[in-house]
Amino acid sequence: MKTSASSTKHAAEERVSISLKALIDLAKFSTHIQQKKAPATNRQSGQYVAHFKGRGMAFDESRLYQPGDDIRSLDWRVTARTGKVHTKVFKEERERPIFLSIDNRAAMHFATRGVFKSVQAAKLAALIAWSAHHHGDRIGGQLFSEDQCLEFKPQNGQRGVLRLLNALIKTTPAPATALDLSQALARLTQHAHPGSLVYIISDFRGLTDKTITHIINLSHHCEVALIFLYDPLERQLPKHGQFHFTDELRTVLIDADDASALANYQHQFTQRVNTLSQLARQKRISVLHCCTTDDPLTCLTQPKKITALT
Repeated sequence: MKTSASSTKHAAEERVSISLKALIDLAKFSTHIQQKKAPATNRQSGQYVAHFKGRGMAFDESRLYQPGDDIRSLDWRVTARTGKVHTKVFKEERERPIFLSIDNRAAMHFATRGVFKSVQAAKLAALIAWSAHHHGDRIGGQLFSEDQCLEFKPQNGQRGVLRLLNALIKTTPAPATALDLSQALARLTQHAHPGSLVYIISDFRGLTDKTITHIINLSHHCEVALIFLYDPLERQLPKHGQFHFTDELRTVLIDADDASALANYQHQFTQRVNTLSQLARQKRISVLHCCTTDDPLTCLTQPKKITALT
């Protein structure tokens, strides 16, 4: 009986927090994540774009111009020096920085079913980090909450992965409101190296026009994938009843019998889904959806689509 009680307690704890061992154990599952490349001209919501090698281009050498060469690749310095037209030749880079931006704000420490959004975010980040490590890529990024933003320069090897995983299990949400989503992404646009593959893992609460602008600006020089986390109750409330939500500091009451309050609550979620769907359609940005009850590996390898809501 004691063993059973201990196992039950451990399982309950893993739903609201994550251990370093659990994140390390995900390394063996990350090998199932395939190297896939989404079509460059039509990335729709739900496509997984984590193709890990051969994504970037690096200068190799200059050679004499040949008919058919792209004039945008002309090497004007060598041309001026030699008097003969030369073209720059590029080769595929063997590695590319992978940046993970992970939301650890207070609202992420919530779920009515499955695991906390913060736990799901940590698992997704660990799977992506381990997969990048298996393919020889460098891992960097940021972990942000209301009161801090930890930033990590891209680093190779297990050391880079473990540095990120240790940060995921040590941080706790804070009641302050000094740092919002827009400010965190503004810092990310300065931090992420051009040509990087950037994942933003969040529930995207506080998604404003300024936040969207930062995401679009980031997509101009990086490949961006958004992973939208949500709880089933956020997507749809029961039609009747009163619901109390608390973070042990504040309590919010939602009365499903109040048509106006219910419509306002539903509108906030619908607006986020539609905004992210619009980004996927109009910009070179991929969007994946992951519920607190989903298997995070399945979310990455068999992405589902959530169509725009009305």
